[in-house]
Amino acid sequence: MGSRRLVLGGLSVIAFALSWELLLSTVVRWDPFFITKPSLIAQAVREQILGGHLWRDMAVSAQAFVVGFVMAILVGIPVGAVMGWRRRAEYALDPLMTALYASPLIALAPLLIITAGVGIAAKALLVFLLAVFPFIFNTFAGVRCTDPLLVSVVRSFGGTERDLYTKVILPGVVPYLVAASRLAIGRGLVGILVGEFYAASEGIGFAISRFGDTYRLPEMFTGILVLAVVAVALTSVVRRLEAVVAPWRAGQRDR
Repeated sequence: MGSRRLVLGGLSVIAFALSWELLLSTVVRWDPFFITKPSLIAQAVREQILGGHLWRDMAVSAQAFVVGFVMAILVGIPVGAVMGWRRRAEYALDPLMTALYASPLIALAPLLIITAGVGIAAKALLVFLLAVFPFIFNTFAGVRCTDPLLVSVVRSFGGTERDLYTKVILPGVVPYLVAASRLAIGRGLVGILVGEFYAASEGIGFAISRFGDTYRLPEMFTGILVLAVVAVALTSVVRRLEAVVAPWRAGQRDR
């Protein structure tokens, strides 16, 4: 199954790149000042890798992303679990969480940078704010969908509240956490970009902004391509973790 996913996914990417290249090479008259094509992007990627700039920018952006994403997991899952299991917590927190989730948090980026500075803290905080809500709401939904029969069985055998969480609720929430992770990865990467657009002197977002301002489109698309590859790689890691933690779910999806 894994090899089939890899082959089909790779073929779709190759088909997209070839279509893009052929369209600009044979059909459309294009101005390299406003648009580029995959062959030029590939050349820019090679130059960025050999020059070492790409690795340095990735390392800078990865630090803030990891810190913010881990914080989102540590905060979002417990908050969502409590909201789903305790009715009073849901009534108290759901309006606030919904309002914050619907708010344009990206618009707060300048304020966060003024408050937290231009270092890793502001970017990590922005990643956290964008990534935490998928974990909260998906965990909440997963807990609310817990089978009441399983809860009754655990309680009838004298199970404690801890047993309910570890043996019934958390295993049932795993698919929801996988979906939350996929959403949070994309939102977190957007947070990195926005944070580095506003105030940074290095990083993937800063490189994209700098190259875009000077109309160096192949170099700009290099950063965009890197983020896309990172998103796909992280999503694949999440799928592998699901197969390890909840193999029965992976088996159901593969049929």
